[in-house]
Amino acid sequence: MKQVVSISLGSSSQDFDFTTVFLGEKLHVRRIGTNGSTAAAVKLIKQWDKKAAAIGLGVLKDSYKVGSRRFIEKDSARLKAVATEVPVTMGGRLGDIFQEWAVRHAQTHLGSYFNNARVLFFSGMADYKLALSIAEYTTNLQFADPLLQLGVPKLLGSLDALNLYANGAHYVKDWTLPAAMASGPVKEWTQFVLRKAMQKASVIVAPVHELDDFDLEDLAGKTVITATVNDERIGQLGAKGVATIIDGSPVMHGHVLGANMLDAMIIAATGKTPHDILEDDYLEIITGLGCEPRIIHPSGYRRVNRFAFVIHPLSQEYFKKVKPIEMLSQVSPPVLMNSLEKIMAYAPPFVYSHVTGIKSPTGVEAEGWLISVGGTPKEIMRHSPEFTYRRLLDAAAMAKRLGAQIMGLGAFTKVVGDAGLTVAKRAPLPITTGNSYSASGALWAAHDAILRMRLLPVPRGKGKVKFKAMVVGATGAIGSVCARMMARVAEEVYMVSPETAKLLALKESILLESPDAKIFLSAHADKDIAEMDMIVTATSGAGKKVLDIMRVKPGCVITDVARPLDLPASEVAKRPDVLVIESGEIQLPGDVQMKNIGLPKGVAYACLAETIVLALEGRFENFTVGRAIEWEKVREIYQMGLKHGMKLAAISGVNGPFSDDDIEHVRELALAARAKLALGSAPSAVKARAAKKVSVRKKAVAKAL
Repeated sequence: MKQVVSISLGSSSQDFDFTTVFLGEKLHVRRIGTNGSTAAAVKLIKQWDKKAAAIGLGVLKDSYKVGSRRFIEKDSARLKAVATEVPVTMGGRLGDIFQEWAVRHAQTHLGSYFNNARVLFFSGMADYKLALSIAEYTTNLQFADPLLQLGVPKLLGSLDALNLYANGAHYVKDWTLPAAMASGPVKEWTQFVLRKAMQKASVIVAPVHELDDFDLEDLAGKTVITATVNDERIGQLGAKGVATIIDGSPVMHGHVLGANMLDAMIIAATGKTPHDILEDDYLEIITGLGCEPRIIHPSGYRRVNRFAFVIHPLSQEYFKKVKPIEMLSQVSPPVLMNSLEKIMAYAPPFVYSHVTGIKSPTGVEAEGWLISVGGTPKEIMRHSPEFTYRRLLDAAAMAKRLGAQIMGLGAFTKVVGDAGLTVAKRAPLPITTGNSYSASGALWAAHDAILRMRLLPVPRGKGKVKFKAMVVGATGAIGSVCARMMARVAEEVYMVSPETAKLLALKESILLESPDAKIFLSAHADKDIAEMDMIVTATSGAGKKVLDIMRVKPGCVITDVARPLDLPASEVAKRPDVLVIESGEIQLPGDVQMKNIGLPKGVAYACLAETIVLALEGRFENFTVGRAIEWEKVREIYQMGLKHGMKLAAISGVNGPFSDDDIEHVRELALAARAKLALGSAPSAVKARAAKKVSVRKKAVAKAL
């Protein structure tokens, strides 16, 4: 029986041994730790040099290649040279295979797991091949080589920087920190810098024993890529909050084998020297073993995907809430505020809020950043589309640095120019406008509001409901989808837009899908507005008056999905007998932590919610861009939203959420107004009876108030 020994500078508490038949040879395999003692390792190598068929050296690197330069670890070479009669291996080639395989395995099985992840390498030089592999999925790489090797408080931020460092590393490689500098303030500062980098990273690549000095604050929620993680180590990392461990090391006989040990077993069983073993040999052996990399969740499955969303001020009122501008705005004349509004349009993007606590019923979590650009709708419309494109691309670059895997465009940023197409082509990460979920949210809210108003006949069977619906801004991205949906459920649909040719084409397209639809076209909303039971306004009018609310039918439900709103509070106040709702608000799942965006806690506009849904689903793609919205995507995002726990928020108006009593009050006023209108056109005898009913109803309403 051949003897195989792995001599490790690691802890002796991890020692084990077993007997196995491997590649047709009976082997006795053991692991011996020296607790960091090089002298003990030398003694053990001399001892086993005469008894073992092969020796593996653990917690050591033989050599590594960075770019075109190969580095030899002198300490490892000296230990290796102690053995004169048996082959010695550190398993470098095999370890590289296992680590790279583990990363690619995780990317496949977990789905786009490393897309734009923020990855911190304790040593980019030692794990260069792995860094090249991860760079296929993300360029958000940091390397702590100067920090840990030289005590220089700086991290390298790219592969190019690592290559430059490596090209000069041979000048400093033999230099070590003086004892006085290797401890005390220098060490504390080094640890501080490293901890800060770890806290910002989502993935950490490091030998497992080098994580012993770090705790929950540094490792909570992180993914760790490492090797030879046994049950004890899994428990320790789990206690420190590590979410996922990725390890390519094989498991045999209940023990996790380091690459050096498995390589020593291969050498002993085949009788080949380390240099004689080819890549094909490794492939055949690994395939024959039937092993695969391990993806371990120490405390149960957890995954956190990341998003960014662009916001901007909707008016000068926003600046009054931003420090230190708020102090200035309180005493500034309108002229100065107008100047400030123009200046802020040129301001660089900044993070308005870090969003956390979003958790899907599936177990997937999402975190993100609201990134603000400075232009108000007025300023955005005043400048060329290219002006806004540049600001959005700056925001996208910031989002990428933060680790976001998808970015959404909010408010006017999604309607500028070609509605996200150019930005999607030029941005370094996927883009969505959120318009698919905005359309879905509009219809969702409108349906709920109509049911609660109880003024329309209850539909029977699958036939169309007897009511008239109008879509103002029907040729727009959201409006066209709303019109298509209304054509399927409403008896009559009125589509309004000044773009007459587009209206004609839209009607033609809808009739191909719904041949029995009754569709009427108009360039102006006020022409037929008095007959409508429901109105959806989805214009990009930037506050311009799009309809006369005084001509609207009592009890009409108006869903305003425009941003800024088509119907400001002053207009809505004129008609308390009309239910005007701001559609598109979605209740997010989980205990959401986010700065105020003008909505109740945990509630988001549908365009933001679409970005979050796509993040939770792991759909890092250009989902909704351009002015044409696909009906299939509207349905798809709605179903994905339900899957991840999205709910329609309480129906909100310009003054906040509507309670059941609020809606009932609007209903009572509408019924009273309708009775009054009917009285005006009825014969005198009928008028007298109706007047009595109106009086009774008014008293009831007054009592309710």
